[in-house]
Amino acid sequence: MTLTIKIWDVQKGLAVYANTPNGKHIIIDAGTGSNEDKEFYPLYHLNKNYGLRQIDYAIITHPHKDHIQEIKNLDALKPKVLYRPSHITKDDVGEIRKEDDAIFNTYFSLSERYNQSVPDSENPKNPDNNGGVIIKTFHPNKSSKDNLNNHSIVTLFEYATSKVLVPGDNETSAWSELLEDDDFKNSIKNVDVFIAPHHGRESAFHNDLFNQFTPKVVIISDGPVTETNASSKYSNIASGWMIFSRSDSEIKEERKCISTRKDGMIQIKMGYNEGNKPFLNITKT
Repeated sequence: MTLTIKIWDVQKGLAVYANTPNGKHIIIDAGTGSNEDKEFYPLYHLNKNYGLRQIDYAIITHPHKDHIQEIKNLDALKPKVLYRPSHITKDDVGEIRKEDDAIFNTYFSLSERYNQSVPDSENPKNPDNNGGVIIKTFHPNKSSKDNLNNHSIVTLFEYATSKVLVPGDNETSAWSELLEDDDFKNSIKNVDVFIAPHHGRESAFHNDLFNQFTPKVVIISDGPVTETNASSKYSNIASGWMIFSRSDSEIKEERKCISTRKDGMIQIKMGYNEGNKPFLNITKT
């Protein structure tokens, strides 16, 4: 009984895939990247190599290109449930380059088609539908729409005593808003794995957030390192966890902060072993 979460290496973007203990397929964002000088499309990869035919639950944190670049493949996989910041309009996105028109047109067309209510049997907020996995979402919306990062949906996975927090690109004003919500603060207590917001940039580091939890490890989905990288700050607040190597399961090292840029695709497994004891395993490529 295992929840598997993959953070794909899509450079300065985000693409997360989760497979629940009862086989539900969940994605957060649809970024793309390159792999050995070839374009890498995570959803196409799952469809072609693993026979994935439909997404049960899709979350688009916010409509920026690096989070929706594979939106056409998501549309083709006909998600049963789509959650996105529906209050964000195409006008809010601002000027769109001509070569990106198809991406944004597909995103907003998809968004318009998912205004119906969700039947109880498909509701991802019911842990019984996810093999016992608790999924919570939180949505800041008070910041100016001049910066859509601060309207990103935050997703919390909880299973087998472990928690993983996926925050999109939220920056400090959004975190301040969320920290006024007691439900949010109570829910993120004891988060074990934190996906750094906005690709680990300084603008998204909010020190007060870590009054609520001390992550074992912080994962950054990023491209080339920049002067605004906050990885050293995340390393200072994380407690550390053993990270395994995918190429050799005997190789492991304690890390506090890992990134797709340095470590490739990162996989989290959380669940119960044969003795019904909870485990949390993290593997890098």
